[in-house]
Amino acid sequence: MYNPLNIAITIKEVAKSHNVKLETMLEQLELGKNTFSNMRHGKMISAGSLARIADYLDCSVDYLLGRTDNPEVNH
Repeated sequence: MYNPLNIAITIKEVAKSHNVKLETMLEQLELGKNTFSNMRHGKMISAGSLARIADYLDCSVDYLLGRTDNPEVNH
C-alpha cells in the first residue's frame, strides 16, 4: 500500500528541486489548497490528480509513488 505522507514528501522535494512553490502548483492545476494537508493526514489523492502533478513536475507517477528511484518519464 502506498503511504500518502511519503508521496506528499516526495512531491514537495521534487517541487523544491524545480523551484516550484506548492501553492502555485496547486493553483495552476486547480487542486484544492488542502491537498497536501489531507495527504499528511493519510488521505490519498486521485490517480488523475497525481498524474497531473507528475506531468507538472516532469517526473513519473511511479517516482512519486516510490516505485522507482528514476524520476524520468518513460515514453
